[in-house]
Amino acid sequence: MGWRELVSLKELGLQGIPAKIDTGARTSSLHARVLEEFQRDGERFVRFAVDWDGVRHACEAVHVDVRGITSSNGEQQTRFVIKTPLTIGSLTFRAEISLADRSQMQFPMLIGRTALRRRMIVDSGHSWLQSPAITHKGRIGR
Repeated sequence: MGWRELVSLKELGLQGIPAKIDTGARTSSLHARVLEEFQRDGERFVRFAVDWDGVRHACEAVHVDVRGITSSNGEQQTRFVIKTPLTIGSLTFRAEISLADRSQMQFPMLIGRTALRRRMIVDSGHSWLQSPAITHKGRIGR
């Protein structure tokens, strides 16, 4: 795969999200604003909004954990972590994804090395190797 790819999180209703592939980051992250934490049938859920490509997408998922994660600027942050199927090219697998404010980042999603381990090799000299013809103009919304 290239250093940037389009990914889909179909259970969340999100398709064609531009993602930076970052083998230096352990955990994957998605630009999201957490709205609430709640329980349904004894399971913990989190409801969140993903502002991308000028549209607000309302999502909810079982939340796996709340973790301390070190951001790219070295700051320790507490984030909700969800686990959901992630699709890159023809490969679909369940990945843990932290929900973070990525409004100051170029990409609404970052794919970390834990999600890639034993699945993909990254060619940092190329982009969009697993993505269909790129026509997106998606930007993170505010």
